[in-house]
Amino acid sequence: MSPRVIFRDSAHAPPDVAAAAEPAAVIPVLHADDALLAVDKPAGLASIPERDPSADCLLARLVALHGRLLVVHRLDKGVSGVLVFARTEQAHRALCVQFEARRVAKTYLALVEGEMPGEAGRIDAPLRTFGSGRTGVDLARGKPCVTDWRVLERRPGSTLLEVSPLTGRRHQIRAHLWSVGHPIAGDERYGGRGGPGPPPPRLMLHALALDVDHPATGARLRLAAPAPVEFA
Repeated sequence: MSPRVIFRDSAHAPPDVAAAAEPAAVIPVLHADDALLAVDKPAGLASIPERDPSADCLLARLVALHGRLLVVHRLDKGVSGVLVFARTEQAHRALCVQFEARRVAKTYLALVEGEMPGEAGRIDAPLRTFGSGRTGVDLARGKPCVTDWRVLERRPGSTLLEVSPLTGRRHQIRAHLWSVGHPIAGDERYGGRGGPGPPPPRLMLHALALDVDHPATGARLRLAAPAPVEFA
């Protein structure tokens, strides 16, 4: 069953990316126990250290508050939403195996440019990362990639989608939607520069939910991050 979309409450106008990534900003904790920590990553903040290891990132902020954490997966800097870290070596191995075996169900919100044809579909196109850092369709040398999508709402000049990547390639959702002519709004790397109106406040992609087996108990765990106000 697809998750119900809940928008984060706000009495103010949508914050810009810089505000979302302020060092003083509180990182919402979605789930915490002895095995794992799940948080709602803000847009505009790197998941892990980038080229400059001293630069601000989500991992550094969380370690300062919660102690040692092990990276299981990551989200692109411009993407917000559910991100999971392991707290023990055993939990790290168990979670990584699930991601590699594609037993983790991922659900995203994406606001794309233009009117998506149909109500649901699948993009099945191999992707590979080029020297420029961009990912694109390559029928000869790309790795298999599958992304499912369905329409949640149609808006003037854009479509709000629920997106489920069945594989986990770099920039998969962004590259797949761009490849079918509907880039994500605000995604300058993949052509989503917006229409004639005001530019999108951020990359309009949010990791809405993650379904994973708890590494200690084996119970299926649903982790969900409310949609940011920019999507409302």
